Amino acid sequence: MAKHLCENCKFRAKYHKNPRSLIGRFWRWHINFCPGWRSYFTHQNPQKQQELREIYNFQKYNK
Repeated sequence: MAKHLCENCKFRAKYHKNPRSLIGRFWRWHINFCPGWRSYFTHQNPQKQQELREIYNFQKYNK
């Protein structure tokens, strides 16, 4: 499996530091259509996917 850059994304780190910042809001909006995030997300186990859904209020790719 290829290493996904999403795990260490600088924009993602900015989101965690301050979700209401411009970069944080941009990153959260961006994951709705980013092919890299989709690949990262769908390669996670179901438990990790659920954690990510809760952290980011992420509703896409529900089975």
